[in-house]
Amino acid sequence: MNSKKYILSLDQGTTSSRAIIFDHHGTIKSLAQKEFRQIFPQPGWVEHDPDEIWSSQASVTAEVIAKAGISPREIASIGITNQRETTIVWDRYTGKPIFNAIVWQDRRTAEYCKKLSTEGKTEMIRKKTGLIIDAYFSATKIKWILENVEGARKKAENGDLCFGTVDSWLIWNFTHGKVHVTDATNASRTMLYNIITDEWDAELLELFDIPKSMLPEVKNSSGWFADTSGDTTGFNIPVTGVAGDQQAALFGQLCLEKGMAKNTYGTGCFLVMNSGSEPVFSDNQLLTTIGWKMDDKITYALEGSIFIGGAIIQWLRDELKIISSAAETEKLAADLKDNGGVYLVPALTGLGAPHWDQFARGTMFGLTRGTGTAHIVRAALESIAYQVHDVATAMMEDTGQTIGELRVDGGASSNNFLMQFQADILNARVTRPSILETTALGAAYFSGLASGFWKDTNALKEQWQADQTFDPGMEQKMKGELLKNWNKAVARSLDWIE
Repeated sequence: MNSKKYILSLDQGTTSSRAIIFDHHGTIKSLAQKEFRQIFPQPGWVEHDPDEIWSSQASVTAEVIAKAGISPREIASIGITNQRETTIVWDRYTGKPIFNAIVWQDRRTAEYCKKLSTEGKTEMIRKKTGLIIDAYFSATKIKWILENVEGARKKAENGDLCFGTVDSWLIWNFTHGKVHVTDATNASRTMLYNIITDEWDAELLELFDIPKSMLPEVKNSSGWFADTSGDTTGFNIPVTGVAGDQQAALFGQLCLEKGMAKNTYGTGCFLVMNSGSEPVFSDNQLLTTIGWKMDDKITYALEGSIFIGGAIIQWLRDELKIISSAAETEKLAADLKDNGGVYLVPALTGLGAPHWDQFARGTMFGLTRGTGTAHIVRAALESIAYQVHDVATAMMEDTGQTIGELRVDGGASSNNFLMQFQADILNARVTRPSILETTALGAAYFSGLASGFWKDTNALKEQWQADQTFDPGMEQKMKGELLKNWNKAVARSLDWIE
């Protein structure tokens, strides 16, 4: 066993930077978190200040070590997980960003993406990257910066600019600009990385007119990246694990076998399945992505994104004002004998996978004089589970794998009514782990395996514990009826805006 006592995990998210210290048992020793500004220059544009991302992450790193009352010398290694697709371009010599970070949610390149689709680029891009053409990914954001920031194009052609996703930016700063790297999971979300040949793709770089000199070196998700500079972490600590947030959560949930899947119930829902050593290309508009790369071997994953998950409960609270907290939804829903025939389709921002209909809109069906607050609350909770069912069904069709167990995390996974209904409608066991910080834990696992803190994945399996399991118990006839009505409701919400 490694004589060092702790792993430091840095979880750089969309709204906050966090740092967590884990011990040998994978339990949390201390946690620090700091929110940072969201910048909205105009409708559909979302930016962050890269210096704020760095300063907030550096400050929680110092804070979490102080809170734990330990010396930086006791930390074996650092793992980093990050908001994916967010794009930062900086000057190689000054280390200064030339523009704000363009966030994954930003839609400024949507028209350009539409143009690429009409030019027939969809299949070529999908075959190489596993992605659909969308403003979500990094490539079109880099192109926008090069075309809209004065002098950027010339500097890029001279080799003076660096591009990075957030992990690259953090490592650059932790090493005072000595190291420009990323891992395969983050690279696979740029729309520039060929996930089959495992390299930056020359044809895609030419299509988006991006000089290769801007790009970081791509490494294993678990392996040595760099040693931090002593003045940033109090001691030179090796960074030995990096992965995008959803991939880190998949690993943190120990979905190590082909066919294992996890769902994160956050604002939206991210369902990710381990698809093994061969990529599976979806017939249902799911994304094919790199799950992780270890020992130079790639494990692939399939991913389905649901836009409105827990956000539908926030909507009930903040807009309709029919509840005062998310916590009360569990009892309201459970006290009813059934849903009273009420179905809510939460297409508040269109529908994501597997429908991908940006013109769908939220709808509620089955209202009667007897419909009350509790029925609407229950319909909202059930809508989350139905959407997860639809993505899971698409995944099972694409892979030929049955999801016998779904591992869950994220805020709404604490709702026992929702988890039981999810198990029933999916006809699969739902397992909630005792540690819900699975994203940070996944980064810690990648790091600790590379630094020898943990011997192998068997050591991780021994410490993984379920908090609660939910087994399906619904009669097939009832399940069929509910899904029939849900599908009818979804069909009527599609293509609502002309």
